[in-house]
Amino acid sequence: MEEFDENSRKSLKKQKKEYRDEKKRVNDELLSALRDPTVVVMADTLKIRGALKRWNRYYCVLKPGLLILYKHKKADRGDWVGTVLLNHCELIERPSKKDGFCFKLFHPMDMSIWGNRGPLGQSFGSFTLNPLNTSFLICRAPSDQAGRCWMDALELSFKCTGLLKKTMNELDDKNGDSSMNDGQRDESRMSRDSDGDDTRELAVSETDAEKHFQEIDDVQDEDHEDGKMSETSDTIREAFTESAWIPSPKEVFGPDGSLTEEVGEENKSLIWTLLKQIRPGMDLSKVVLPTFILEPRSFLEKLADYYYHADLISEAVAEPDPFQRIVKVTKFFLSGFYKKPKGLKKPYNPILGETFRCKWEHPDGSTTFYMAEQVSHHPPVSSLFITNRKAGFNISGTILAKSKYYGNSLSAILAGKLRLTLLNLGETYIVNLPYANCKGIMIGTMTMELGGEVNIECEKTGYRTTLDFKLKPMLGGAYNQIEGSIKYGSDRLASIEGAWDGVIRIKGPDGKKELWNPTPEVIKTRLPRYEINMDEQGEWESAKLWRHVTEAISNEDQYKATEEKTALENDQRARAKSGIPHETKFFKKQHGDDYVYIHADYRPWDNNNDIQQIENNYVVKTISRHSKRKTGNSEQLGSDNTSEASESDEEVIEPKIKKKEIVPAKSKPITPEVADERIKEMERKFELAIRRMEAANERQSSRTLNAIQSTLLFVFVVTSVVQSIFMFFMLRK
Repeated sequence: MEEFDENSRKSLKKQKKEYRDEKKRVNDELLSALRDPTVVVMADTLKIRGALKRWNRYYCVLKPGLLILYKHKKADRGDWVGTVLLNHCELIERPSKKDGFCFKLFHPMDMSIWGNRGPLGQSFGSFTLNPLNTSFLICRAPSDQAGRCWMDALELSFKCTGLLKKTMNELDDKNGDSSMNDGQRDESRMSRDSDGDDTRELAVSETDAEKHFQEIDDVQDEDHEDGKMSETSDTIREAFTESAWIPSPKEVFGPDGSLTEEVGEENKSLIWTLLKQIRPGMDLSKVVLPTFILEPRSFLEKLADYYYHADLISEAVAEPDPFQRIVKVTKFFLSGFYKKPKGLKKPYNPILGETFRCKWEHPDGSTTFYMAEQVSHHPPVSSLFITNRKAGFNISGTILAKSKYYGNSLSAILAGKLRLTLLNLGETYIVNLPYANCKGIMIGTMTMELGGEVNIECEKTGYRTTLDFKLKPMLGGAYNQIEGSIKYGSDRLASIEGAWDGVIRIKGPDGKKELWNPTPEVIKTRLPRYEINMDEQGEWESAKLWRHVTEAISNEDQYKATEEKTALENDQRARAKSGIPHETKFFKKQHGDDYVYIHADYRPWDNNNDIQQIENNYVVKTISRHSKRKTGNSEQLGSDNTSEASESDEEVIEPKIKKKEIVPAKSKPITPEVADERIKEMERKFELAIRRMEAANERQSSRTLNAIQSTLLFVFVVTSVVQSIFMFFMLRK
């Protein structure tokens, strides 16, 4: 036993020594490349934009895998500003209206691109009044020719990084001869790297270098011939296969008209037992509900019912007029309500960590993907992301589900907002959801309605739709009525009325017409939905997680359903009591209480580069003809959905693929029709500006009037008080 312990200690010491040697070898190789003045791919002065959006001149030295920045051309020890690690970077051309040639180095995951040490071991770079950005570097060459040279040199440096690693590994293999001990090996490394002076010449033939680069080019050519190239980090291209989708089961629609249900005699006792445990105004999120009122599917799947007509968003994307665009967005929003469950049922409350995914195939060949995850249990928060870049839209949202009991009725409130982004236009429409009201729990027939005010607002265009879902009054009236309007500022441009499960009409500048009507022909145009086969689903996916409860409800075995449901809820409580914080899988918390999908891509669709969107294990990616090095950053960096909104105040043109020249558009003769269209467009913009000014003036006048009224009221109150005091003293005398 002691012999075994001794051998283990020796083995551990050997591993530690090998680790230290390897760490030292890598560090020495890096310092050798930094210090050696002969290893330079290119060096020149460039303008670089800092975090304060100002341009400064720096002397840039490009080495294999490294870009070193100095304040001055003399490049002394104290002039070092920073070192960019090129193996972390992607390169794109960045055209702009200013003179010269602009390009950008950036980290695809928005992480730091800088090294920790300088070429002479400096820990801190030279002080600058205009600090440089952490995750990207925007450079400008004095001319187009110089910029092209820098682009080619950077590409060469990317390739040299691989050649340098390959060469050093081969040299170490040669040095690893059994006749050379560790001390000799360390000594040879020190003699090779000390002060940048090589004591022995390490020759690499030009033939080997050309062969190395030819192999890299051959791999790239093979990828281009395949026509598909997955998004990658660095220069490694990964295979990415799509999930195996199957058609979803046939949909079941509830009855037309109001959604009502009579509670059976066998379940009335359960209802009364439940009502005795709660009081008016109480939140029902922690109350265990009987299984006979459950719809056999999860709330995460229920939220997907709103997107069977997602192809209507394509009409909004193609609409040039902002007023007609918000009309079409409103039409899409209203298209998600007419489907009702068979009976008055409530979906399962999702379990913490539960996920759901599905997709819809569009007639134009594009695909809409739906991803949802339960990110919190108390409070119950669900996050979702819907994407179809080819059709031109993304939808994201974080929904907090709450329920309130009011005696004879209860309300299911969906707090939170959805964000519909039209990618090509850079417009985001913020939408809230109505609440569901169920009345007649104790007296009368149980009836479900939608209620509350819904706003659809686009900050960029200034248009806003307001919809009022009306509850049926006690006397008279009809079920499922809706009224609304479309406004620009305070100007009412159109009115909306009808039934949210039937015909809805709009009255605008062009007169009254039908906005939405779910006729049988329209229902047949619902997009076909696809889902993952049960056998291939993960344990935390909705259908598989709730499968035993669903089977029991389908077999009308309420006791078995209650038993399985209780087991899931008890497991969730045990996880909560364990003290281990829950980590979300596909969404991360950002912007307060909102969660965002970690694989979201908000770039507009590029017909010349993008081929298709595919999904695998909740990761939605775009198959492209060219590597990500040739495309812009896909991360959303702000509410305006522009990837570089915070980077520059100048006009940014969509990045082009390297080596592709920007050909100026040929001027065409202006015909009378084109001139008329331009005049009409200018008139429309002028009218829009006038309406905005009038709305602003009206708001300012309203504020001024309110201030005057408040002042007069205050003066009147003060005067009245003074008069009362004066009269009081006069009466006493």
